[in-house]
Amino acid sequence: MNKHGSPNPAPTHDLRLLVGFQKFARSVTRASGHPLAFALALGTVVLWALAGPFFLSSNTWLLIINTITNIVTFLMIFLIRNAQNRQSEAVQVKLDELIRATQEAQNSLLDIEELSEEELVLIKARYGRLARKAREAGGAGPNPLP
Repeated sequence: MNKHGSPNPAPTHDLRLLVGFQKFARSVTRASGHPLAFALALGTVVLWALAGPFFLSSNTWLLIINTITNIVTFLMIFLIRNAQNRQSEAVQVKLDELIRATQEAQNSLLDIEELSEEELVLIKARYGRLARKAREAGGAGPNPLP
């Protein structure tokens, strides 16, 4: 905390590293979901399979694909998780803004993701009761949508 009571900003090099990693993670995540990425992966497997007879289907031949896939999978877990975290946070901010801007909404729900599991169960039960009452009052069947 600084003398004004607000948190100290992150050092510039840490911020640059974070921004750089996030850009890299987004780029890799987008690229890995592209059809060309699938074609490249498929081509790699086909080349590996075709190379089998030259290696006499030895342990080295098996180890090559096993090592490559393990390393790629391990690294992709972190990159995809970073992208998912960012997307979840962005959606949460958008939902928070919708709740805040809607006059009839309960602003107490703005930070609902921070509540304990028990508190979430209680809130869910309360909204379940409200939904049942609304269905009963409206006389709507099991599928009230047109």
